[in-house]
Amino acid sequence: MENKDTQWNLWEVFVQYKAGKAYEHVGNVHAPDAELALQNARDLYARRERLAGMWVVPSEAIVASSATDSESFFDPADDKVYRHPLFYKIPKGVSLDVE
Repeated sequence: MENKDTQWNLWEVFVQYKAGKAYEHVGNVHAPDAELALQNARDLYARRERLAGMWVVPSEAIVASSATDSESFFDPADDKVYRHPLFYKIPKGVSLDVE
């Protein structure tokens, strides 16, 4: 049987709401190339809000951790005491309360 996949490539869309702020993932679009992906993303995600910037990234270029590896991949490394701030003297007047 012949493969008749006519779907365009999938692109992930990231937008920046204000200059200097982080980009946020807002969704994805299909397009045959980067230029059309950017235009499709603009038409879909920027028509109601003013944006400072936009990225489109081919979905196949994104590498993600696996749920099955999460325990070992995100291990806090408690056996490496040098990664914890235990050896610093805290100056008087500095609060350790974290909200």
